[in-house]
Amino acid sequence: MTPQPGSILLVEDDQNDVFFLQYAFETANITNPLHVVTDGEQAIDYLAGNGKYSDRALYPLPCLVLLDLKLPVKMGIDVLRWIHQQSELRHLLVIILTSSTNTEDIDEAYRLGARSYLVKPLSVDNRLGLAEMLKSYWLELNQFPSPLRPKPTNRG
Repeated sequence: MTPQPGSILLVEDDQNDVFFLQYAFETANITNPLHVVTDGEQAIDYLAGNGKYSDRALYPLPCLVLLDLKLPVKMGIDVLRWIHQQSELRHLLVIILTSSTNTEDIDEAYRLGARSYLVKPLSVDNRLGLAEMLKSYWLELNQFPSPLRPKPTNRG
């Protein structure tokens, strides 16, 4: 089975975490374009199509958002709250990918519409396992809601 087309938005401020996740994605052969923003305000601008993110050819609406909670400028929970308030974005598949095991964070994330809450693995092997799981479940087996499905191409 091949992965669903569509980009992935990674909202992560730790460059080491970005590097290791990109490495795990490459190793797991995840070919979906990965767009990275480093704070909550950039994430909202990206999803809203504000400023430089208004060019949807360069910055398409993602099929999947990987959202850290501990971010500069605006926290991840604030981004999730904002997404939850946007009726046109409520269909987004948002997975929390964070180091927090705080019960209040977990409960609030699910209350605000997160589809999954994952704690960042520490080892490279476990990060690879995470990437393979994301690929298998979310990008291959999962059926996306219609706003995220790619439009069929006319082949004449």
